[in-house]
Amino acid sequence: MKQLMQLILISLAVAVLLLFSAKFIDPPPKSGKGNILYVYNWGEYIDPALLKKFEKEYGIRVILETFDSNESMLAKIKNGGTHYDIAVPSEYAIQKMKEEKLLIPIDHKKLPNLKNINPDFMNLDFDKGNKYSIPYFWGTVGILYNPDKTKGIDFSRWDSLWDPRLKNNVLIVDGAREALGFSLNSMGESLNETNPQILDKAEQKLEKLGPNVKGVVGDEINTMMVQKEADVAVVWSGMGADIMTENENLDFVVPKEGSNLWFDNMVIPKTAQNVDGAHKFINFLLDAKIGKQNTEWVGYATPNTASYKLLDKETREDERFYPSKAVQEKLEVYEDLGFENIKRYNELFLKFKMSLN
Repeated sequence: MKQLMQLILISLAVAVLLLFSAKFIDPPPKSGKGNILYVYNWGEYIDPALLKKFEKEYGIRVILETFDSNESMLAKIKNGGTHYDIAVPSEYAIQKMKEEKLLIPIDHKKLPNLKNINPDFMNLDFDKGNKYSIPYFWGTVGILYNPDKTKGIDFSRWDSLWDPRLKNNVLIVDGAREALGFSLNSMGESLNETNPQILDKAEQKLEKLGPNVKGVVGDEINTMMVQKEADVAVVWSGMGADIMTENENLDFVVPKEGSNLWFDNMVIPKTAQNVDGAHKFINFLLDAKIGKQNTEWVGYATPNTASYKLLDKETREDERFYPSKAVQEKLEVYEDLGFENIKRYNELFLKFKMSLN
């Protein structure tokens, strides 16, 4: 009996200690779908301080998960294992998600800050009327380079990447559409090409770039370019802008043959369990001051006119990252090419990466 009483006392003591500790460590969110918001976003694509600010203002805990490609994001949402309330896909992925009925229509009446979005970024072909998506950021794909270390090379054309003087000195962002895309552009072809023979030629041209390629990498490009491990990289514009804040010796250009003009929008997946919270979160990010803070942290171009006006003049007038309409008209938006064509792109991209070994 004495031993039993000791065990009971010890158990009670442990329980009290756990309750006391939980109070001061990190209390779990209140039960109920309305108190938690699951956000699925690209890495390094939202200011963490804004998540805390939203939590404080709305009493909704934000759980952020990240993805590294539209394809992986699509696969996970289709699987339905996690009930994401917000996701941030690119235009061609949104088009695909609409076709596969993976999205919930967005109630514009719950988004009073939607008035801040530049009309030029609304009602685009991939989502007419913005029934399923709201603009988040936009940008291009171009070449980031060190002018001092690459003198004599004209990066205004994609073919510059094949210059033998760049041996083992070029980084390429890890994306099939981006890599095959700049190869297609260098040949005067469309980013949405589906002709197998032309795609094969684009991959073969990429293989000829092999001696110059230092690596095909993701977010590591940031560190490698800042630490001067390479002098040239094919990157998204915002990634380039972010790197340039840490390495002022770099410059960025969108080659004359054309490139990708991309749009990332916020959507509400059909698996969402906190639709009301999702609308509050979208509207929160559309606020002028919130949008400005997020834009300065992320580094990509904002479609939010109210936020844009709050940015410093140097940023607003930098046509490398806010290209003119004349330049934008020469760029292409990725289209949803269908399963078989995307599979072909991925296979050719893998073939190219394997040829580097």
